[in-house]
Amino acid sequence: MNLDKFEEATEVVKKVTLRTKLIYSEYFSEISNNKVYLKPENMQYTGAYKVRGAFYKISTLSKSERNRGLITASAGNHAQGVAYAAKEFNAKAVIVMPNTTPLIKVNRTKSYGAEVILYGDCYDEACNYAYKLAEEHGYTFIHPFNDLDVATGQGTIAMEIFKDLPTIDIILAPVGGGGLIAGVATLAKQLNPNIKVIGVEPANAASVKASLKAGHVVTLDKIDTIADGTAVKTPGDVVFPYIQKYVDDIITVDDCELIVNFLDMVENHKMVVENSGLLSVAALKHLKCKNKKIACILSGGNMDIITISSVVQHGLIQRGRVFTVSIQLPDRPGELLAVAAIIAREQGNVIRLDHNQFVSINRNSAVELKITMETFGHEHKQQIVQALIAGGYDPKICQPNKIYD
Repeated sequence: MNLDKFEEATEVVKKVTLRTKLIYSEYFSEISNNKVYLKPENMQYTGAYKVRGAFYKISTLSKSERNRGLITASAGNHAQGVAYAAKEFNAKAVIVMPNTTPLIKVNRTKSYGAEVILYGDCYDEACNYAYKLAEEHGYTFIHPFNDLDVATGQGTIAMEIFKDLPTIDIILAPVGGGGLIAGVATLAKQLNPNIKVIGVEPANAASVKASLKAGHVVTLDKIDTIADGTAVKTPGDVVFPYIQKYVDDIITVDDCELIVNFLDMVENHKMVVENSGLLSVAALKHLKCKNKKIACILSGGNMDIITISSVVQHGLIQRGRVFTVSIQLPDRPGELLAVAAIIAREQGNVIRLDHNQFVSINRNSAVELKITMETFGHEHKQQIVQALIAGGYDPKICQPNKIYD
């Protein structure tokens, strides 16, 4: 991957990409004490950056290689990139996706004319099956990350970042198999050897961090993360040397951090960014630097409505903006009204109420009242709890899995 190749790829991918200019984020800048810019690849036609590498790779193939048909494995975003690019080249595309792939990614991949096969519970299982099909049918395999042409296409993101902000200090990029970070880091270091490029992985799917520690590519025994786009057990051995040479550090973040950052992104930037795409902004709180210019690559925004609903509900609970409290009441008229009056006085907004008279045969504590309410945050939540205690009640905070459980 040299500068000439990156410049060529930059011109090629212009045919199928939007120019996603950097967006300055006042919110993330303030909480991190840095100047934070967002690279919104979630705004691409296919909803993710993956179309860059897919299209550039296919452009380098011979006509006979394209005519044999193209095949790949993907958790979703590379699938759409290959399907879209194949359509542009009038080539057949077969995509193997894990059974756990969100429905929106499956349907959009099909909408570009690709044949979709669901197989396995993770990317690695889908990939092995795709290799088998490629051998059986003679398809040309387009790897989602372990390919230098694909990584070069992904690296065009760095070219655009430098054009928008030549004085950038740090680039944060999500890491799955390593194609994005390898391409971005290699080009970035060629343009400015002093820039820092930091990869970000889910804590429970940190295969690149484990590989760097071992000094060679390793395979994790298992992965468990809501960031499905970066859920990779084995990073690419072809791109790994570039990661070793050019990537300055790998940060890992927990899934719970992605959930609250989803709310931050929606509320402050009015953008839907998928869990893997949020890794870069979630990493900001882990940095120890100040007053640096930081570009966070938002790698994609393909989320189905059910997933969005779940993430929002869990996020509200984590932020203390929704909580459930259980109270045992005497079975006599007026008790429910008294509790409601305390909550109203403290400006709690009730969104669900369960009144169960059959939890006990003791008339003095025969009613269980479960109240789910909206608050302004953890401080307001504790204020309401203390007011209930002062009113003579013994509230127990419940830990629901969702708001409406």
